[in-house]
Amino acid sequence: MNVSLSDHGPRLAALGAAAEQRGLDARALAALAANPGCRRRALLDAAGVDKGAVAGRLGRPAPFGRSPFAIARGTVFEARLKADGCAALLTPLRQHLGLPADDGRRLSTPDLLVRSGPAVRAARTSQALAEAVSASLADPGCWTLLDHPMLRLTVAGAPAYLEPDAVLVHGGRCTVVEIKSFPVLDGSADPAKVGAAARQAAVYVLALQQAAEQDERSGPAAQDPPAERRPGAPDPVVLLVCPKDFGQTPVAAAIDVRRELATTRRQLARMTRIEELLDALPAGTSFDLAPDDAGQPTRPVAELATAVDTVPAAYGPECLSACELGFHCRAQARAAGAVEQLGRGVRADLGDLRTVDGVLAAACPGAATGADGGDADEAAERLRYAAALRAEALGGAPLVTDGPLGSEDGTEALAVTG
Repeated sequence: MNVSLSDHGPRLAALGAAAEQRGLDARALAALAANPGCRRRALLDAAGVDKGAVAGRLGRPAPFGRSPFAIARGTVFEARLKADGCAALLTPLRQHLGLPADDGRRLSTPDLLVRSGPAVRAARTSQALAEAVSASLADPGCWTLLDHPMLRLTVAGAPAYLEPDAVLVHGGRCTVVEIKSFPVLDGSADPAKVGAAARQAAVYVLALQQAAEQDERSGPAAQDPPAERRPGAPDPVVLLVCPKDFGQTPVAAAIDVRRELATTRRQLARMTRIEELLDALPAGTSFDLAPDDAGQPTRPVAELATAVDTVPAAYGPECLSACELGFHCRAQARAAGAVEQLGRGVRADLGDLRTVDGVLAAACPGAATGADGGDADEAAERLRYAAALRAEALGGAPLVTDGPLGSEDGTEALAVTG
């Protein structure tokens, strides 16, 4: 499930210097889509920088990550599904397609050149998809399973390469097959994990949509049917394959990702183009950790922090569970007294008030208001009214701040006591 950004390659590679570039996956792109305004994450991810290693060197590592046991379990489960010509995987797929068990002669599994580079693999996948769509239209009973195809997706003006677990072609449509190792117990699975899988699969569907749109523009114009129903268009319903109960028997479930797809498309379109982020960097900026022979970072912490701070971040409390640099960005928000540390909802309600000190000052009775009658004045009026109600409820107690903003366990709060 790797992603490779090929355009701007030399400039992006220079940001990591000698460090090996880390491949992105659809999970990372889904996280980018959830916070498209964060230039820091967009640039570091595009450059393949190990954000976890950077956060560790800065002294604020993220206490989360994918469990190596979960990774190993997923690898073993997928290997079992795809052994013997994907025999175990084909059973639940046949059930969803309504195909008989003896239709092996009508199943095609083309070679996708998995040992080649991303660009070659993407070209071969595009060719195989076109052939599979044509074959399924000519023979409705024919179906094709593409094992680990390589899809091309344009992100912030740069091409990226994505590798889903499988893509199924049947009846002229493409269906993303996502394999996960979390169990389905008594017909239901963890909603949070299913939601994450849906967001990840939506990225693959978006890549297939882009490919279908490009094929449509290069081919003859067509009036009917609608674009989303034309041959080669991906189905917005993906197949999630998981182990049933506590065994290794696979079970497939259909998940409609239209909502996640719309959100991902909209948010990725809002991202600043990579070349703009690169042009805004000071000359010589690098996120290299300068590891020694033993692989330990030697770059001075202050120097690395300065490099990271050259790229603006869009911090929110949810970053603590989604981005390796979340705790570093939170510390910066706290040091600056930024209201973003209290959540994006609070930030939106406060208008032009940008700091906690400014908010508390505006909430005090008799605080001066600006002459422009802008958002800050409106927010200040609401704050003073809320402060008056609170003081009345507490028997006229004055507004005094006491306590820190937030806590080290990740909770965010503004302690205001009487």
